[in-house]
Amino acid sequence: MGKKRVVAQSGTTVAPSSGGTRSSTTKHQLASGRVHIHATYNNTKLSLHDFDGNLVVWATSGGLGFSGAKKGTTFAAGKVGERLAEHALDLGVKEVEMVIKGVGAGREAALRAFAAKGINIVSIKDVTPI
Repeated sequence: MGKKRVVAQSGTTVAPSSGGTRSSTTKHQLASGRVHIHATYNNTKLSLHDFDGNLVVWATSGGLGFSGAKKGTTFAAGKVGERLAEHALDLGVKEVEMVIKGVGAGREAALRAFAAKGINIVSIKDVTPI
């Protein structure tokens, strides 16, 4: 059985549409955004948002394969910062605002690793509750 063909009234055949085949990844183009760093004693999470507050991409140390006490280390936080920066560069991000929350060891390491990839950091804001 092959593909079904639709015959138009003029007698020519028209190939059917592919229906449900869609690209699984949609590429957003984002010139600037806001990076939230949430550093706890046990984990480090980074997320990139647009200025409307919509989440674009995120990365965690647990998602990179670190487990247990290794998730809260500065090395793991640096790897998370590098990973998020690579995703941001793929999206076309040129400059970001940083929002840091938490008291974990990965605060500065994640920020430095992100900045090392060449994305301009406009501002750094610490919103850690006291």
